[in-house]
Amino acid sequence: MSTDKVTLYHSPNTRSSAVLTLLEELGVPYDLQVLNTKIGEQSQPSYLAVNPMGKVPALKHGDAVVTEQVAIFIYLADLYPEAKLAPPLGDPLRGPYLRWLAYYSSSFEPAVVDRAMKRETTPSTMCPYGDYDRMLKTLVDQLAKGRYILGEGFSAADVLWGTALAWTTAWKLVPETPEITTYLHRMGSRPATARVKAMDAEFAAAQAAGAKS
Repeated sequence: MSTDKVTLYHSPNTRSSAVLTLLEELGVPYDLQVLNTKIGEQSQPSYLAVNPMGKVPALKHGDAVVTEQVAIFIYLADLYPEAKLAPPLGDPLRGPYLRWLAYYSSSFEPAVVDRAMKRETTPSTMCPYGDYDRMLKTLVDQLAKGRYILGEGFSAADVLWGTALAWTTAWKLVPETPEITTYLHRMGSRPATARVKAMDAEFAAAQAAGAKS
């Protein structure tokens, strides 16, 4: 177990909420730097020194800075192996675990964004995710195989997919199939999810109050 606390740069109700949920699932101490992206705090020089992309999440751990949501998930779950949220090297599930983390950023989110922006369809041979329908069917078929993305065992990958499917179904970018609905109910009932929703509501309310004052 690492003895150095990590610091998460977070903005409420953004992709960094997934990382905050993972930290809560890990049950480890952490520091939180909350940014108000609505007033552009992510574009200030102090934060650009952390992440030049001006996006959240970002993670600091000692001298290491980790950006990109999936990279942070891999880093944190491996950093705290005692939580058993990542199959270790040599475990038969390690490959599938990495696959489904990468699938989110390489296939799912690009497909969803293209659909939301009503972009002209790219030929499947040129598109990194093939096509939207095939991408979604691949995911739904996987969810139908068990309680969680890897089957019967909960992992950090479920934290990522639980938060991703929550916002994409809420925005009607992904259909609420029976498999997705059941999965979201299961993930939404986890205490860590509820804690982060409450925290984000408080952060957002404080930022809104500050903007009015």
